[in-house]
Amino acid sequence: MHWIIVPVVLPAMLAPIIGFVMRWDMPLARTASVAGTVALVAVALGLTAVAAGGETHVYRVGDWPAPFGIVLVLDRLSALMVLLTAVLALIVLIHAIATGWDARGKHFHALFQFQLMGVCGAFLTGDVFNLFVFFEVLLIASYGLMIHAGGRARMRAGLQYVVMNLAGSTLFLFALGTLYASTGTLNIADLAAKLPDMPPEEAALVRVAAMLLMIVFAVKAALFPVQFWLPATYANAPAPVAALFAIMTKVGAYAIIRIHTVAFGPGIPGTEDLAGTWLFPAAIVTIAVGAFGVLGARRLMPLIAFSVVGSMGTLLVAVAAFSPVATTAALYYMVHSTFAAACLFLIADLVVTRRGGDALSAVPATAQNGLFAALFFAAAIAMAGMPPLSGFLGKLLVLDALRAPETLPWAWSAVLIGSLLTIVGFARAGSTLFWTSTAVPLPAAEPGTAQSDVAPPNARAAEVAPVMVGLAALFGLAVFAGPLASYLEDTSAQIFDRAGYIASVLQPGEEG
Repeated sequence: MHWIIVPVVLPAMLAPIIGFVMRWDMPLARTASVAGTVALVAVALGLTAVAAGGETHVYRVGDWPAPFGIVLVLDRLSALMVLLTAVLALIVLIHAIATGWDARGKHFHALFQFQLMGVCGAFLTGDVFNLFVFFEVLLIASYGLMIHAGGRARMRAGLQYVVMNLAGSTLFLFALGTLYASTGTLNIADLAAKLPDMPPEEAALVRVAAMLLMIVFAVKAALFPVQFWLPATYANAPAPVAALFAIMTKVGAYAIIRIHTVAFGPGIPGTEDLAGTWLFPAAIVTIAVGAFGVLGARRLMPLIAFSVVGSMGTLLVAVAAFSPVATTAALYYMVHSTFAAACLFLIADLVVTRRGGDALSAVPATAQNGLFAALFFAAAIAMAGMPPLSGFLGKLLVLDALRAPETLPWAWSAVLIGSLLTIVGFARAGSTLFWTSTAVPLPAAEPGTAQSDVAPPNARAAEVAPVMVGLAALFGLAVFAGPLASYLEDTSAQIFDRAGYIASVLQPGEEG
């Protein structure tokens, strides 16, 4: 099964070729980047089909057995996340090319491929140290993409983003050192096998390591109280980059699901109450921060960024239950929120470039105002969780999974009130952008200038198509919610089958 390593190797090989050979030839770089991303989608589809059988496949690099060698692990969860990454990347890449964003810097496509390498590697790795390595690849590539096309505000936001993530990386190293000192391993399956038998005197160190890892993953997932980097970063990043970053917060959520279910799950001394004590309350507050941020935003890009914060809170409220039913709901909502956030950022790009800014104030309506209003309305109701799109079903699944007496009042109140505030915020923004603006006349054309030269240009079909595809994905998630939920139920059952994961990874085989 050498195909397991292809999602990491393919962009890793393509990025330097584009960066060193094709950077002066934009059409060639675009062709190579699109071809590589299409190939990644095809490989991800194949891996998803392989993983659908329910078996955990292990790729042992250099044929070294775990836990001594590097392993990549393919199961339903990792296959789903790689496929989600590949499809999102293709949508964003086509938008960046169609709108010309990629041509504003020579290294966009190389950095884009390095970003895909880091994300796919984080989803496939079978040990915590290589998760750290792929996190660092993500950080470097995302910083380059964040400051793409320059600008003072973008550089300032990029600096804040890097400082915050470097602090997270430092904590990550502390956690790895503590964990290795107490267990002698960083392989996830080996940790899961050893931690239940840890002596009581070592349990405190294990708890410290687990708590540090939770903080690190919370930084990546923009969880309260370390969520403040996300609104400024996403609001100032190029819109296609912000759309791609929709998957980056999901890396943090994935890491929490994987590490704190397999390695630090029930039966592990000192870590059993970690999720309920820290993760659940933080997720509740994150929903509130996101909802009030949406309600109070005065610019379109920060409004969307705060909606991403709120969606991560909803996702992690379900993750914090650490049960198969809640995890199924969390995975469905994870897929939905990724596409919803990406669609909003891509629509914002089409609108902002024609308005000349993202301030939520009345200016002359852009060309194709009705089209943009319809696209924004569809993406907004998806993000807010209104029927008939997948956001409503996602939040319904989350609420249904959180009916325990100790969680129901907090979770239901936070999700429902947060959704209401988000709806009000998006309604206010949409009204200003697409309704009030129609009453503002276009400025008078100067003598010798045609009125058509004053009006913003129409969006070409290639610019609108990626948004349409993203919205179609949200519609498909709602239409095929039954089969997808069935697949995700099997995925959750596999996630919580700790014995099966340990046996697949630690048992010598011939896959590598």
